[in-house]
Amino acid sequence: MSGNDKRISASGLSAGNLHHFWDTEFVDQLGPDPKTIASDLIGHITKDQQLQWQSGNPADWAQETFRIAKSDAYGQLPEPNTHGSFRLSDDYVTMATNDVALQLSKAGVRLAMILNQSLRKP
Repeated sequence: MSGNDKRISASGLSAGNLHHFWDTEFVDQLGPDPKTIASDLIGHITKDQQLQWQSGNPADWAQETFRIAKSDAYGQLPEPNTHGSFRLSDDYVTMATNDVALQLSKAGVRLAMILNQSLRKP
């Protein structure tokens, strides 16, 4: 069963499927708009993190993301109710929001690195 098939609800958030929560609801928890979220995330990235996150390659990064999905997105889901839907705890929402913030930060650093390398004049 994929994330699109898992019906989710959580206190104070719009009901939807698991993908919707990770793609939208948990991102929305980070701030009122994309510009504010990006500015806040950028402001918390250290030089050490930047260097660490630039290591590896896209295949490594995909595996890293897979491990987070397996351990957190799916691995921390509560048992479904009798209707087959999942009610997320506040702890799950906090964990997921932190995961999303970290993954968005890593993605920004990695995209910037790839663009800088690609646009560098020969």
